[in-house]
Amino acid sequence: MKRNNSFSQLFFMSLLVLIFVTFSVDARNTNIKKKLHKHHKKSHPLPHYDPHPIQPNTFDIMSFGAKGNGVSDDSEAFLAAWKCACKVSGATIKVPEKLKFLIKPITLQGPCMPDLTLQIDGTILAPPEVSSWPKSNLFQWINFKWVQNFTIKGYGTIDGQGSNWWSSSKLYDIQKTHSKQIPSMKPTAIRFYSSNFVKIRDIKIKNSPLCHLKFDNSKGIKVDNITISSPENSPNTDGIHLQNTQDVEIQHSNIGTGDDCVSIQTGCSNIHVHHIKCGPGHGISLGGLGKDKSVACVSDIIVEDISMKNTLYGARIKTWQGGNGMVKNVSFSRIKVYDVMYPVMIDQYYCDKQICKNQTGTVIISGVKFDQISGSYTLQPVHLACSNSIPCTDVDLTDIQLRPSLSYRGMQQAMCWNSYGKSQGQLVPSSIDYCLRSGGGLIKRIAKSHDSNQRGLKKGKYGTEKKSEK
Repeated sequence: MKRNNSFSQLFFMSLLVLIFVTFSVDARNTNIKKKLHKHHKKSHPLPHYDPHPIQPNTFDIMSFGAKGNGVSDDSEAFLAAWKCACKVSGATIKVPEKLKFLIKPITLQGPCMPDLTLQIDGTILAPPEVSSWPKSNLFQWINFKWVQNFTIKGYGTIDGQGSNWWSSSKLYDIQKTHSKQIPSMKPTAIRFYSSNFVKIRDIKIKNSPLCHLKFDNSKGIKVDNITISSPENSPNTDGIHLQNTQDVEIQHSNIGTGDDCVSIQTGCSNIHVHHIKCGPGHGISLGGLGKDKSVACVSDIIVEDISMKNTLYGARIKTWQGGNGMVKNVSFSRIKVYDVMYPVMIDQYYCDKQICKNQTGTVIISGVKFDQISGSYTLQPVHLACSNSIPCTDVDLTDIQLRPSLSYRGMQQAMCWNSYGKSQGQLVPSSIDYCLRSGGGLIKRIAKSHDSNQRGLKKGKYGTEKKSEK
């Protein structure tokens, strides 16, 4: 009997030990799972995104802590993804679709490994309030610096949210906070500085405080099938702005802004702009060049197969009085205009104020062709106002057919002042045929001599060109 009781007690105690051990192990496993879950939750705010790329060399900014809700600041996540991708050849930084990412002013700097791609399928937003921009970052919002062999593509949108910058009352607020100079320092949305072999395609850029897309001191640029837009009441919002940039092709794009669709500035050469829909805005412009007696050199520009609707100007060259330098070898061809105020323009008296001082210096203009330009105008078909001191030379007007629009309220006569060249082909209105002066041999020799001096200026023999803002 005692033996049975001893056996029962031993069995019962063994059972208690087994139950205790089992519960201890379960409790320990549960505690470990809680810690792992807590750590995982802390490291990855949105765990449904895999931090490890499905595709090799792909860096999703969500994996670097981006929220994608359009309110939280995702700048650090963007910079972290850039830093990692920059070190990998053929890498892609991914901005996923259906999400919005608020990005403060940042600089994405190279040099990076070759063939880096920024894939934008979602929406990137600039800070909407003027007062939230730091004083040190008023020149640009997203600044690409020293990048090579780089591509931006995708079907997403870059939104500069610039409406508050266009309001004088909002600018007055930031003027009181920072400096009296602030109103002239509205930021460009996307800027490339000293960057080569850059491709941009398919994306949308809208509502920039100032320029939408700017290339500065760069070369080997290709822009294809992008859309740029801002309202007509957005001042100085160029679509694409080129300065000191060479070897550029801009094609198959739709650009409508409050200023120039494409602005080509000093130091640009070998530029090809074609198959562009432009409007509203100020058309496609070379200049203004030579401001504050600066040296401006622009050459080898081809603009063709363009449609312009409801723009102030069509094909335009504008220079300031008192400038130096030269514009040469420029061709505008196969351009259709619809209700454009001035379809063809050279303006060597450009002034953005009510009154500007008359000066004798000028940026020489030579070798400009306007060919196969047709459609309707609202004020004047051709306006060539060249300098009194040195006229425009080798200007060709060929197959120009421009008729007053239904909203016409101006002059049907073409105006050419101090312009030498030839007109040929079918010309409407007929006054175009008598617009240009013939001859000008002495003028050409003077221009050629002046051009030699300007080449010396450009090379630093007599001075240096004004450097652009870095």
